Amino acid sequence: MNEMTSMKAPPSNKAEIVDVPFAFRDLVARHSPGGRYIDAQTDVDSPWVPFGENAAIKHLAFDVRSNTFSNILWVKSAGAVGTHLHRGTIVMVCLEGSVRYLEYDWVASPGGLILEVPGESHTLVTDHPDGVKLFGWMQGPIEFYDENGVFVETADVWWFMNHYETYCRENGIAINPKLYL
Repeated sequence: MNEMTSMKAPPSNKAEIVDVPFAFRDLVARHSPGGRYIDAQTDVDSPWVPFGENAAIKHLAFDVRSNTFSNILWVKSAGAVGTHLHRGTIVMVCLEGSVRYLEYDWVASPGGLILEVPGESHTLVTDHPDGVKLFGWMQGPIEFYDENGVFVETADVWWFMNHYETYCRENGIAINPKLYL
């Protein structure tokens, strides 16, 4: 058995920086946007932006290169986010409350992982009196439809950037460059 397949845990628990050899370190330094921390607990890095009458979004990241965006969706009390069709992959974690889709027979609770694949449509509902908070990492456009199945709007990385920037401008809030990857 070689050393790589026998590793049961990381090789060191020492809290120190190790100079790791990497042939492309100079390219990374010149071209990578770098790692960053976004405070999701307060409004220091990103405010709650209204999303309809009973919901808000805290934008966490925008990557125009891959049409990827991250946010926390907060439905503030029992309610719904209309039927939508995903054109990309969605990964969400339920942070607070609970949520379900009318199209499935499960209910997500705190700590639960929700995976959505392109080409599926669903209607997000929370029956919880305190609503739900969902952390999401999303790729690709999301098409929203009304109660008659009529197309209403496409939300993609550009839509979410506009949502955030418009709110910031209208409320005198500085646009945070850390959110752009």
